Amino acid sequence: MLLTKGTERSFKRLPKKNQEKTKKQFELLLANYRHPSLRARKMPGANYFEARIDIHYRFTFSLVRKGILVLTIGPHDEGLGKK
Repeated sequence: MLLTKGTERSFKRLPKKNQEKTKKQFELLLANYRHPSLRARKMPGANYFEARIDIHYRFTFSLVRKGILVLTIGPHDEGLGKK
C-alpha cells in the first residue's frame, strides 16, 4: 500500500484512537478492498474509491499497478477530498 506525503501528514494529525482505527481499516483494505467493514464504494471518475474509518472519518484510494494508493484521510468531507 502506498500513501502520498499529504496522506502521511494527515494520518499523523489524526487522534491516536483514530490512527489505530485507520491501521485496522488499512489491514482490511490490503486483504480485500471490498470488505464490508470498509463500506467502500466507487466515486465518480476514474478508479477512485472512498472507504470508512468510522462514522466521522473517511479515506479515498485508487487501485494502481503497484497495489493500493491512499489519496486522502480525514473528517468526512475532508477525507473525501471535498474541502
